[in-house]
Amino acid sequence: MARLGVGKRVGKGSRLLPAVLLLFAVSVDFATPRTVSAAALYTAAILVAAPLLSLRGTVLTGVSALVLDWAMFWYFGYRRSAIAFSELAMVATVTGIGALLNRLLYHQEVKLQSVRDIAAAAQRAVLPQPPARIGPLRFAARYEAAQTDAQIGGDLYAVVDTPYGVRCMIGDVRGKGTGAIRAVVVAIGTFREAALQEPSLTGLAERLERALVLMAQQSGSLTEAEGFVTAVLAEFPQRGDEVRLVNRGHPPPLLFLGETVQYVEPRRPALPLGLAALGSDAECVDTFAFPEGASLLLYTDGLTEARNATGTFYNPVGRFTGQRYPTPDALLDALLADVYQHTDGRRADDMALLAVTCTADPTSASRRRSDL
Repeated sequence: MARLGVGKRVGKGSRLLPAVLLLFAVSVDFATPRTVSAAALYTAAILVAAPLLSLRGTVLTGVSALVLDWAMFWYFGYRRSAIAFSELAMVATVTGIGALLNRLLYHQEVKLQSVRDIAAAAQRAVLPQPPARIGPLRFAARYEAAQTDAQIGGDLYAVVDTPYGVRCMIGDVRGKGTGAIRAVVVAIGTFREAALQEPSLTGLAERLERALVLMAQQSGSLTEAEGFVTAVLAEFPQRGDEVRLVNRGHPPPLLFLGETVQYVEPRRPALPLGLAALGSDAECVDTFAFPEGASLLLYTDGLTEARNATGTFYNPVGRFTGQRYPTPDALLDALLADVYQHTDGRRADDMALLAVTCTADPTSASRRRSDL
């Protein structure tokens, strides 16, 4: 029988604790007068074994406690006394209770693992990993939930290869709970469909706007009716070394060029998706150079709002300037390790990361080799 998840989380060394308690109980029996019993330590070893070991391990601990306790009574000449019988009966009863607790904890862990598996499957369905490569572009994504056992929240990302180029989206839904997840599903579904149909990024943004407004109107919930989604839409044309961006109230992406790192700020701030009716400005598309070797990092505010023990926000520009990462996976791995070091492993908000790196197009390289 597999060990309980509790035991896995606390580490392998702690599974020796029941044995240590049994040895300590024997030591106490030998070191104290004959009238002093270490029965509490024998029973404690059994109860400690219940959440840490398998059923077999728990029962074995109980049997060991019985044998050792009986051996102590035999050694000190109490093997036929009423005290010995009472104490051994108590240890046997606790062994049964320990076995029952072990089964209850095991079935609870099975149910919890089932919930985790369902949540993980939902995340993979809603937020699948992007393709590793599309033409000269390489992709990597990470989703880090604020709660350890949570698998999906209000952050989102998507990558679609379209007739107009590769299009990406990163977003953050206002709020939490089922309403936020519903907005994630609507935003990603609309993006995947509209990205293939709309010839311009502005048209794509307008489709997303209409879908989210319609969802809010039909929700019947005041919280969802007042919701919105901050987002960045990115487009990498099929030919050319540039990237086009539409930023709807979202933290600006980071552009890695050589050993320099800089924020890609929009020329004109815009309202988040779902709030366009509150403003009258036309959609703004910003174009930036994206040569071979460059990387673009799209992220949610869980990255830049991560704080250390003194309350200092995480600053990726200052911490990554002067470094090079050949692949998007290497960039995200280094970034996450650095964020965890900055925060000592604490997470206050969900964090979605999508990295894009421009490399040599393998198809054009193979064509060049065939022409030689």
